Amino acid sequence: MQLYNKLSAKERAELIDKAGKDRLTISFYQYFHIENPQQFRDELFIAWEVLDVLGRTYVSDEGINAQISVPAENFLQLKAQLDSTGFLKDIRLNVAVEQDNKSFLKLKIKVRTKIVADGLDDETFDVTDKGIHLNAEKFNELMEDPNTILVDMRNHYESEIGHFKGAITPDVDTFRESLPIIEDDLKEHKEDKNLLMYCTGGIRCEKASAYFKHKGFKNVFQLEGGIIEYTRQAKEQNLENKFIGKNFVFDQRRSERISEDVIAQCHQCGAPCDTHVNCANSGCHLLFIQCDSCREKMDGCCSSACQEVFHLPAAEQKALRKGKDNSNKIFKKGRSEVLIYKK
Repeated sequence: MQLYNKLSAKERAELIDKAGKDRLTISFYQYFHIENPQQFRDELFIAWEVLDVLGRTYVSDEGINAQISVPAENFLQLKAQLDSTGFLKDIRLNVAVEQDNKSFLKLKIKVRTKIVADGLDDETFDVTDKGIHLNAEKFNELMEDPNTILVDMRNHYESEIGHFKGAITPDVDTFRESLPIIEDDLKEHKEDKNLLMYCTGGIRCEKASAYFKHKGFKNVFQLEGGIIEYTRQAKEQNLENKFIGKNFVFDQRRSERISEDVIAQCHQCGAPCDTHVNCANSGCHLLFIQCDSCREKMDGCCSSACQEVFHLPAAEQKALRKGKDNSNKIFKKGRSEVLIYKK
């Protein structure tokens, strides 16, 4: 049996259109010691392929991190399958704020060393010794406490388009960069302040909460379910929404609008804008913010140089990429010098 995706994104998109069925975009995670990650991965792939699950999932001996989509009609079957897996019984499923049937076009389940790369090599660190989880109501209350320091555990390109009011937003490219920076910046407040953290769905700030407890912080809290669950609870309970702008997501949608505020700007002209795109030049693929006007003017490219390449015949573009170890700048996330108004 082939335990990997067999269809291209284009072929899968055509099948989704033909099926005409609504799909749900869902995310979940669980820190748990998995004895045999590869075996667990293979069993999961078999079960999910039957349910037409698509998406990106990482499995390691520290747990599972999943961002997936499933036909709405198969949701209960998926829930039952997860409940039948001991450590995933009654797992909280974060359902996306905005739905898109093509949020994911392939099923990829990969075995990784860690489900969240942290750069840590400390056998005494226990990721399950986490901080206190807060629902949306309690989170809002603690935010207002003058003794609270609110920290965004996401990366710069995520917080650039949306964040909670008054949050510290570290200028980092990766989660692993943020841990030592935040620890150093807040080292004087290990005992006298509330350290309150949040991220997209909860997985990063859960590991961060355990890390900061390990480092001696006494009052560590995190937003349970992250921004996604906060938004759902705020709407259902008619709570004040303290998140401004968009929530960045790691699928084809790229973001979910949480409030009507536009707090970012086009990286090319400086106009108010919070729409992320990837450079249309396949040899670049840089993620950056681009308004409709610049998109039309630049053909979706990040620079005039990329625009020139974009208009070359496909064969010439491929030849330019051949042998170069620049598979693209997808991990540079708006850091290019060609972007005049980057953050």
